[in-house]
Amino acid sequence: MGTVFDGVVEEYDAGRPGYPDALYDAVVELSGVAFAGAVVVDVGAGTGISTRGLLERGARVVAVERGGRMLGRLVARTPRGGVGAVLGDGNALPVRDGVADLVTWAQSWHWLDPVVSVAEARRVLRPGGAMATWWNTVDPESADWLAAYEVRQAEACPAYRGPALEDWGPPPSAAAMAEAGLAPAVRWIPWRRVIGLEDFLLDMRSHSWVASMPAEEVEALVARQRTELGRVFPGGVLDVPMRVYLVVGRTPEEGG
Repeated sequence: MGTVFDGVVEEYDAGRPGYPDALYDAVVELSGVAFAGAVVVDVGAGTGISTRGLLERGARVVAVERGGRMLGRLVARTPRGGVGAVLGDGNALPVRDGVADLVTWAQSWHWLDPVVSVAEARRVLRPGGAMATWWNTVDPESADWLAAYEVRQAEACPAYRGPALEDWGPPPSAAAMAEAGLAPAVRWIPWRRVIGLEDFLLDMRSHSWVASMPAEEVEALVARQRTELGRVFPGGVLDVPMRVYLVVGRTPEEGG
């Protein structure tokens, strides 16, 4: 079992952003689940970026990831207390019925079946539990240089799916939750990321549309982006406007 991301574990772990405190605050507000002591199933946990954020806030986390190398990096990078790491698929969660307070998908729900994954989350949640999907995305409308950066990716990557495309939008997790009988709450959370140029390029390498390209094409794209971004940020430190798209669905209390 593996994914395209197993080939870019180092880039993913070093380059992908974490999440702002405001994201975790919003999850608690909209889900009604306090993290301290809560059982959270983190689906598609990758190298553990969201897993560690949840652990730091007192949750007990079951990290589910289908990429073996990704899961190995999560285990190596994550304190052992309070976390269980399981090789598994979000379409068939290796978790018992009714044991979780919260099911989360950070940057991962769009890789799963929209109907089956939500049904699986409902199965493992206790009555009154909640599910939450979220995605970090850049905000190119706030910076011309960032819009140009995304256009260069779109030109170079046949599989590109991002904000440079006219029909781009966040994955339809809100619609999937609504179809499952939930009443999803949606929120956009703005924040800013300050990051070195080389780490920013590692982030780019970790995206599926880049990771799936031939190596020589990836290196050509990286070289072009390095040159163009270096003109905008000659000091080598980028100030990147970001947004997190959050969707939370709460399940009814037993008998509700």
